[in-house]
Amino acid sequence: MSKTERIEIEPLARVEGHGGIRVEIKDNKVQNVEVRILEGPRLFETLVLGKTPEEDLSIVPRICAICNLSHKFAALRGLEKALGVTVPEATQLYRELMHHGEMLESHSLHLYFLALPDFLGYDNAIAMAEKYGDVVTKALALKKFANKVMRIMGGRMIHGENPILGGFGRLPDHRTLQQLREEAEGFLPFAMETIDLLASLEVPDYMERETRFLCLKPPHDGYGYYGDILLASDGKEYDVEDYKSVISERVVGHSFAKRGRYQDRPFTVGAIARVLNLGDRLTGKAREARDRLVNERWYRNPLYNNFAQAVEMVFSLEDMVRVIDRLLELDQPEIARPTRETGVGTGGVEAPRGILLHHYEIENGLTVSADIITPTAMFLDDVEAFIRRASESLLSKNELDNFELRLEMVARAFDPCISCSTHLVTVEFE
Repeated sequence: MSKTERIEIEPLARVEGHGGIRVEIKDNKVQNVEVRILEGPRLFETLVLGKTPEEDLSIVPRICAICNLSHKFAALRGLEKALGVTVPEATQLYRELMHHGEMLESHSLHLYFLALPDFLGYDNAIAMAEKYGDVVTKALALKKFANKVMRIMGGRMIHGENPILGGFGRLPDHRTLQQLREEAEGFLPFAMETIDLLASLEVPDYMERETRFLCLKPPHDGYGYYGDILLASDGKEYDVEDYKSVISERVVGHSFAKRGRYQDRPFTVGAIARVLNLGDRLTGKAREARDRLVNERWYRNPLYNNFAQAVEMVFSLEDMVRVIDRLLELDQPEIARPTRETGVGTGGVEAPRGILLHHYEIENGLTVSADIITPTAMFLDDVEAFIRRASESLLSKNELDNFELRLEMVARAFDPCISCSTHLVTVEFE
């Protein structure tokens, strides 16, 4: 490597959105690392000002086509808090079913088609299909099933309007629920085969460093994807309404996305944070998967986020069965109505990539303030820190083959949703 070198990886491949990596090296030492988010700001917090909560619910899911139901769910939770809406058990269960569909769709896309080729030595999933055709075929079927759940509960595949304030516009009948239950059970053996495949892989360690993990604590004793308590891996818990004192945001000159820090240090959210913080709550096949895969290196190595997504796919398939069984016992719920027109509320859900927060202030039925913090914005500082560690480690060992690919693997492991992260109102350059 020359005395002074700049490594540019742009665009970053196999991620959602447009981003890049820049590593500056001088005298064989890393001088600077930048994860560059190149999509422009999208102004969603401003777009909803002066709008009704119903209008807000139609606007904010447009932040992302992949995570649109997570944004819908988080917005519903925040707005319903602000307006004093209390939904019945059945409505909450239908929302969980909806969310499982998005989790399965996103995790299957990322794990099988964006990340797994790296581990198996292929450029892409199409090249992988010759040897692993059965895996690719079943993965496509699983993703198609997840898309079906999203379409049924959302009203259409992308940006569905079926989830509304206080409930749903239309709900599936018992026959449809039974069919979804049977399909979910049918995919469980493949999900466990994936656990076996991952357990056989060697995971490199060139990027390992200590970090911390944040997720939402479910309001029950089980595993789950929503909550009102922020749970950190240091054991501390915080009310989600106090999120601004827990997660500090900042801006940097090389990126159009804000960055998040916990106690002034980078941190990680996502499947790996959830499995590490909440894994003891898992039961059934999901607990078997967790016990088979998790080891101490998970706390230092972001590549295991791919493995955590596999554990969550098992959980979501199993939990869909539980949710549907309970829904078959319940009557279809009435739509819950607001009890006030003025209030403040923060909705927290676990999007596929981690904590997603929607905060709203409503006055006389109109939105006067909105704040949205996405998981990608939270973990960008940690991505940079892990890429810096990877660069330093590879340079010190003179392991320069596939240097760029190894850095890309670190970024891809976080499964960044770059479009989600560029919604901020203003950009300030340092």
